[in-house]
Amino acid sequence: MNSKLNFVIPWYGDNIPGGAESLCRGVVKALIGSGCSVEILTTCVQQFTSDWNLNFHPEGRTVEGGVPVRRFAVRTRDVARFDQVNYKLIHNLPITPEEEQVFVEEMINSPALYEYIDRNRNEVFFFVPYMFGTTYWGSMVCPERSILIPCLHDEAYARMQPFRNMCERVRGLVFNSIEEQRLAQRLYSLNPDRLAVVGVPVNCDWNSDPRRFQRKYGISNFFLYAGRTEKGKGADLLVDYYCRFLDDTQRQEQLVFIGGGELDIPQRYQSRILKLGFLPVQDKYDAYAAATALCVPSIMESFSIVTMESWLAGRPVVVNAQCAVTKDFCLESNGGLYFSDYAEDNTSCGTSIPEQSRKIIFDLSNSGSSADHSGSPGFDAFRPRWLGCHENTFPGLQNIMTHRRFMDKYETRS
Repeated sequence: MNSKLNFVIPWYGDNIPGGAESLCRGVVKALIGSGCSVEILTTCVQQFTSDWNLNFHPEGRTVEGGVPVRRFAVRTRDVARFDQVNYKLIHNLPITPEEEQVFVEEMINSPALYEYIDRNRNEVFFFVPYMFGTTYWGSMVCPERSILIPCLHDEAYARMQPFRNMCERVRGLVFNSIEEQRLAQRLYSLNPDRLAVVGVPVNCDWNSDPRRFQRKYGISNFFLYAGRTEKGKGADLLVDYYCRFLDDTQRQEQLVFIGGGELDIPQRYQSRILKLGFLPVQDKYDAYAAATALCVPSIMESFSIVTMESWLAGRPVVVNAQCAVTKDFCLESNGGLYFSDYAEDNTSCGTSIPEQSRKIIFDLSNSGSSADHSGSPGFDAFRPRWLGCHENTFPGLQNIMTHRRFMDKYETRS
């Protein structure tokens, strides 16, 4: 592979949270492991929740965890103007074309980054995710060499005209799942020859021990939530449903949250709904294995690494039926159940999951959809998958490697 691959993301770090951030790290490290020349192009901002006017990191090139990272300073933005428009988008209020322009202009931006792209326009640039200034303005520099990894959700931002124009202008789009691609095709006029579903690299090189988690934390017989506890991820919906579930059924299962973020737990349920915060990685894997099931209430997913990790630990999931991606994963794998309202959630948690858990785990194991930790035959070590992108669509990108040993259908269907 002759051309260097550049991954452009608003912020980067080994330990910063976020699905797109985790995706970028995983893809880049898989590519480097396969011998590709790769570099991260990002700003000096620390992370999503930081001040986007603050250059936290120094400018310049470093190597972080084996990954070359080149950072550029951000320009000052008008936060008040941006927030006025963003408020309307968050609450699904209509905005004008002028307000759309305010959004992309007062979003995080780095003119120095765009100048660097212009000076190196013979290289290939991947932009992730779709809705930030670094992606919108960066891909405008040389759209013929720009490929989006949009991490697209069904939300107001995706319907903005600037992002429609961007997606229809670039060289190609790479999706994390079939349903994400279908969403993009509903929203935009896209050439199908310039689209590819390549999935997400997921670390399979780990094991889990449910008894170890139970001994360390003194918790058993519980449902698990893993990730940021924020409204956009459905954490508040899950708390509401689970409180009603406890009142209606008098069952003994607890609900355990792991990960960062604030979470409002009503006082009378605080002995039944627990928030453990960030756990060591091994403890997280053990928590998956110890849980009755993983709850994924979010409707805003283009993929779901926590779903894959729960399956690798041999445990089913309960997902929100309004999320086409995770619902489709469950239907294809027989690895979980889905709900569209409280009544269905009550049935899933109260009856269906406990009764069907053994069958689901058996099906997962026999289809290779979860990790086997006993060394039984039929569970080979994870194998490299070469994702064949059309060379005329993605110049020089024939050898992209990812490590997965589940969901083969998602690697072959497109």
